[in-house]
This record gives sequence, structure tokens and C-alpha cells, in this order.
Amino acid sequence: MELKCLRTFRTIIDEGGFSKAAKKLNYTQSTITFQMNQLERDLSTTLFEKIGRKMVLTKAGEHLIPYVDDILQSVDKLSFLGEHLSECQGDIQIGVGESLLCYKLPAILKEFHRQAPKARLFLRSMNCYDIRDELFSGGLDLGVFYEDVGGFGSNLAVKPFGNYPVVLVASPEIQNRYPDFVTPDRTIPLPLIINEPNCIFRQIFEQYLRDKSIILDHTIELWSIPTIKNLVKNNVGISFLPEFTVTEELNRGELVKIPTDISGTKITAVCAHHKNKWVSPLMQLFIHLCDSVSCGGER
Repeated sequence: MELKCLRTFRTIIDEGGFSKAAKKLNYTQSTITFQMNQLERDLSTTLFEKIGRKMVLTKAGEHLIPYVDDILQSVDKLSFLGEHLSECQGDIQIGVGESLLCYKLPAILKEFHRQAPKARLFLRSMNCYDIRDELFSGGLDLGVFYEDVGGFGSNLAVKPFGNYPVVLVASPEIQNRYPDFVTPDRTIPLPLIINEPNCIFRQIFEQYLRDKSIILDHTIELWSIPTIKNLVKNNVGISFLPEFTVTEELNRGELVKIPTDISGTKITAVCAHHKNKWVSPLMQLFIHLCDSVSCGGER
């Protein structure tokens, strides 16, 4: 039984199919099929069956998953045996919320690469709900995201990454025209410029608007916080963002805070991994660096 076949099997599970696994591993699909046929011969059982146009795990295939995970984790542990951290050459898959990636992670990434220059970090800017789900499924090694995602039960091991205020911001000109976001039952002819619908701070502010019966003109949906800030600075609309993303603009007077009844609200960020995942020395380093930011950051 070859180790590469077990890795391919795990990749098929993680990626959700043969073709996606082939793309991930840079194999042809015929290579994926050959390796799975070889693994089935070695185990004398059928791991996949074709239902319609899809290859689906059999019960034997489902039962194999935890054994494959144990073997691959043991191999990963052996690969680090006796190695100094600076010599580690492993890979880490990390999902990060966009605001945290832009404003909180750069110093951590710089220090990580200083201490483990041969390691490879694969970073993905992701929605917080998707990060949680990918940690559940094993698609990510670590996630740095806001915990307000409806809970994650006991499946994740979680370290705090700080509590951060969120603020309603506008340009000084817009504030002069529309300074009141407290009085209920109003229509305000401004757009909200914000991230996509599953953005945690967007959900908080939209719920506030519903509770207050405040109606805005429309929503401009963008993924880039620097772009959002640029539009707000140029009088296009308002936004509700973690305060750390707009600190420089507030200090320069390019943006100002507009009071609301949820002024002082904070969102909690965490660094997490699946509780059953082996924490490699590289993962331990990244978690330690995140923990040092939390200990010295906002509470």
C-alpha cells in the first residue's frame, strides 16, 4: 500500500471529487483513478461507486477515513522529528477573514517567515462562515476569523485573537448632512458600503437598522475594505467596520464616527483548528504568534 494513494484518497474527500483532487494535486484524472483502483486492490474492498455521474464513497470508504487520517498525521509527525523550526519545510493551509488579513496578520506573517523561512503558508481570504466549515471538514489547518458565526460546538480548539470595536463611519461632509443614526423610523438617502451578506459586522449593523426601522437608499457590496474606505472618504456613503481598519483615517480626519445605539459593540476574533488535528510545530508557531497579538492587543 503506497502512501501517495492514501494522500490522494484524503484529497478526494477534502476536495469533493476526483476531478477537483486531480487539479489540486496536479495529476491527470486517469492517475487519480489508477491510484484508487490500486488502493482498492490492496484493501480488497470497494471504496467508491458510481451513482449517476458522480463517484460516491461506499461504507467501506467512509470507514477508511479515520485510519487514513491517523496514518497521514503520523507521517507528518515523523517529518518534523529532530528538525529545528528554521529547517521545517511543511505546508499550512490558513483561512483568514479579510479585515484581519489586511490589518492584523502582516506582522504575524513576517515573524512566522523569519522563524520558519522554509515553511510554506497558503493563505485564503475567506468569509468567516466558510472558514468555520472548512475547519470542520479538514480543508484548512488553521482559521483566523470572527467567532460570531452561530457557534461551532466542541469541534474546534479555539484561542482568542482579540476583541475589536466596530464603528459607523462617514466623511465629515456626510456626517454634517446626516449626523443622526439613533432616531428610529427614518429613511436616509445614503448607501451602505460594506462586505458581502455573510460579513459579521454587516449583519450586526443591518440588524440594528431593522430594529430601528431605519431605511437606507441601497447597499454597495464590495470585498475590499481599502476600496470601501476610499468610497466612504469620497462622500459616496457610510460603512460599519472594525475600528482598527479605519484608525489612520480617523486620526487624519478623513473619516469620522457617527454615534449609534450600538456604539461600543465589539466582535471577537479567534485562531482555531479542528480539535482532532495534530498540531505540527509550524502550526504551534503560528498559534503562538497569534496568541502574543491577543495578549498585547485590544480586549
